[in-house]
Amino acid sequence: MSGNTFGEIFRATTFGESHGPALGCVIDGCPAGLGLSAEDIAAELRRRRPGGGGISTSRAEADEPEILSGLFEGKTMGSPIAIVVRNTGQRSEDYDELRDLYRPGHGDWTWEAKYGQRDHRGGGRSSARETLGRVAAGAVAKKFLAAQRVTIRAWTAAAAGISAPGPDEEGFDWEEIERNPLRMPQAEAAQAALEKLEKLRREGDSSGCRISCIVRGIPPGLGEPVFDKLDARIAAAMLSLGSAKGVEFGAGFAASGGIGSEQNDRPIPGVRPDLTTAIPSVPTLYWKTNKAGGVLGGISTGMPLSFTVAFKPVPSIGKKQWTVDRLGNERELVIQGRHDVCIAPRAVPVVEAMTALVLADFLLLRRSSRLRNHTDPYELCTVL
Repeated sequence: MSGNTFGEIFRATTFGESHGPALGCVIDGCPAGLGLSAEDIAAELRRRRPGGGGISTSRAEADEPEILSGLFEGKTMGSPIAIVVRNTGQRSEDYDELRDLYRPGHGDWTWEAKYGQRDHRGGGRSSARETLGRVAAGAVAKKFLAAQRVTIRAWTAAAAGISAPGPDEEGFDWEEIERNPLRMPQAEAAQAALEKLEKLRREGDSSGCRISCIVRGIPPGLGEPVFDKLDARIAAAMLSLGSAKGVEFGAGFAASGGIGSEQNDRPIPGVRPDLTTAIPSVPTLYWKTNKAGGVLGGISTGMPLSFTVAFKPVPSIGKKQWTVDRLGNERELVIQGRHDVCIAPRAVPVVEAMTALVLADFLLLRRSSRLRNHTDPYELCTVL
């Protein structure tokens, strides 16, 4: 079993290390005929690159993707799509003193306990730079989903203790998300959070954050119960991200303090075109509320998929800390190098990418759930 591959039909394998010559991914199972270009991938990688007015690492990388296979005359061929991005801005010497030290809050010791060795230069595969391959693969999945009229939007719901309004609250602005460095949906909240993050940067500290995501256009019936429910796979995808510590759907943890009569999503007969897909032999309906976050019984309801991911503070900080070296001695440590104060703005496209990988896989898996889905062996999806 490999921990480097995600998906059953639409499969993505990432490769490379933070300070190696390159990173990338191989995507297998993408249907032929999908229009795709290097710019589609580059656009998503630019969103993942450092930025944020001093809160992100100053490591400068062009992150220009090369598509090595799986594409002909601008369309996918049904064969594996290999994408590589060269590392050019690494400074491995910044990590020399960490060769024999285990950084607090990192996976240094656990990685060495498992494999007997580790790459001390930025964490190797444990580095947040590994997400580059996920975002590249997610860009392909997003193109596939766009052809199915599925849209994914994520944003920073909270950073440095400052929360932004939610989509149903006054002050939430979809257009504002890409206008400020934190990708928050309200300018005032973003400014307040940036000021707090700048203070943390000067103090050599860091902050956690929460990233929320809404997916629209999902048809009912996505999910593979009982062990591969839609929300279970989304949760697994999110918790595979470094620093992710929790996931909640819809009303989330607040639902545990409620009562059934308030939390149950009530079905309504009729058609709501922006949400509902008609399914033969099943009454057409939609839902008055969406406290379940678009998933019931592990299967999509046709309502928007809604969830939030909690990320712990960045563990690489400039303050003095105590740790242990390979000889078992206590040592004082100040981590050098270039590090994020808060991963929020860069986590947004990564959350979207992992969501896209899950949904692309489930859309393809959905064809196997009923005999009627196989009446036309050539009809897969609307992919053009």
